[in-house]
Amino acid sequence: MIYKEFQGEKLSALGMGAMRLPVIGGDDTRIDEAATAAMVDCAMAHGVNYYDTAWGYHGGQSELAMGRALKKHPRDRFCLATKFPGYDLSNMGKVQEIFEKQLEKLQVEYFDFYLFHNVCEMNIDAYLDPKYGIFDYLMEQKKNGRIRHLGFSVHGGMPVLRRFLDAYGDAMEFCQIQLNYVDWEFQDAKEKVALLNERKIPIWVMEPLRGGSLTRLSAEDFGRLQALRPQESQAGWAFRFLQSVPGVTMVLSGMSSLPQMEENIATFAADAPATEAEREVLFGIAGDMVRRTALPCTACHYCTSHCPQGLDIPRLLALYNEHIFTGGGFIAPMALAAVPADKQPSACIGCRSCEAVCPQQIKISEAMADFAARIRG
Repeated sequence: MIYKEFQGEKLSALGMGAMRLPVIGGDDTRIDEAATAAMVDCAMAHGVNYYDTAWGYHGGQSELAMGRALKKHPRDRFCLATKFPGYDLSNMGKVQEIFEKQLEKLQVEYFDFYLFHNVCEMNIDAYLDPKYGIFDYLMEQKKNGRIRHLGFSVHGGMPVLRRFLDAYGDAMEFCQIQLNYVDWEFQDAKEKVALLNERKIPIWVMEPLRGGSLTRLSAEDFGRLQALRPQESQAGWAFRFLQSVPGVTMVLSGMSSLPQMEENIATFAADAPATEAEREVLFGIAGDMVRRTALPCTACHYCTSHCPQGLDIPRLLALYNEHIFTGGGFIAPMALAAVPADKQPSACIGCRSCEAVCPQQIKISEAMADFAARIRG
């Protein structure tokens, strides 16, 4: 197992994420605890010492299952991370209540790592609002030794990340971002990495396989990679890319089975980062994957000056592309939750004035109608 230095301690470069644990009968709230325990035991036996869960994973059952699976292992042999669930605005006034319940659910007296969960457009104002006392309370818990390291995860765009760092950056010891060779450009992960490196904040990685999509490459795409490293798996390529990114300390993988755990452990037995030439091939594959589904908006903004509704069309198209490429998900709806009703995709009146000046000849009005329908469900 590769280890990374973090404030004088060694963390396994691979961490076990507990968002996609094995379940029974396809029910996300019914965790297969025997299978989960076997995965944890395997991870511990092979040197994985970082375990990440959260209040809302598996309908609130993940913390309970991980608490039971880790209970039989010595507390000083693993690092445990969980998060304050600010993705739900109704939780903002409950930081103390939730924190105490998390300690109980996970059967521990302290958390090694604790995060502001999912900082995004929808919740940034509330996270920064002193009336909720979230930052002050968590800093107090750190002072009292019940949080060893405090950080945050972010799904929001660069403006959100900058606002959070401007407010709390000096107290943040690590930042968890969605990072993989598709999102390097597609979700501005490259810019987030640069900013975090500039601020000297270590990077934790979530969605390294983008929900498993990077293990389902086309035969043609995988063939391009096999020509470079015949023995490397599709998942291995995603991890080798991350090993090449400056500032990455922890890679969290939400494994759902023991074979996945064993394969990932084998990959992290060696530090073999992708070369510059290999990265270019990966970026080419990523670009092809996105182009197969995404609209070719270049954010030239010609459209915005012709929209009688004043819609931020490039931003809406970027969110539409994310929603289509991912096949749904929470990122686009979450971002749209912070957009006023009169600036939503549904506010498009279909006048096509924007389309008359679009250099890419995108059928914007059709995209807005489709986006609105998808969001409505």
